[in-house]
Amino acid sequence: MKILKSEAELKETVSSKEAVLVYFFNDSCAPCIALRPKVIELVESEFNMMELLFVNRSEFPALASDMGVYESPVIVGFFDSRESFRFSKYVSLSELRDRISRYYKLLFQ
Repeated sequence: MKILKSEAELKETVSSKEAVLVYFFNDSCAPCIALRPKVIELVESEFNMMELLFVNRSEFPALASDMGVYESPVIVGFFDSRESFRFSKYVSLSELRDRISRYYKLLFQ
C-alpha cells in the first residue's frame, strides 16, 4: 500500500506493475474512511501481487479530473497498464473481489 506523492508516481506505477488498484479518496468522505481498511485487507489477503495506491483527491485535483474522477471513493483497476474496471461511490466488496479476481487469475495463475 502506497499513498501517492506525485502525479508522475501514478503513471510510473501503472506502467511498471502488472496489476495496480488505485483508490481515490477524500479525507472528508465517510464512506472513503470506512471502506479503506476493507480494501487494504482484501488486497493483502487475496491479491498480494497487486499494487495498492491511494490518491487523495484534494491533494491532486488535476490528476483526479484528468482521470474522470469527480466523486469519492473511486477505485480503478489497472492490469497490464490498461484500465480494466472502475467502481465509484457505492462500492460492493464482493463485486470488487469478483472483478479483481477475474483479471488477476488471467495474469497470475
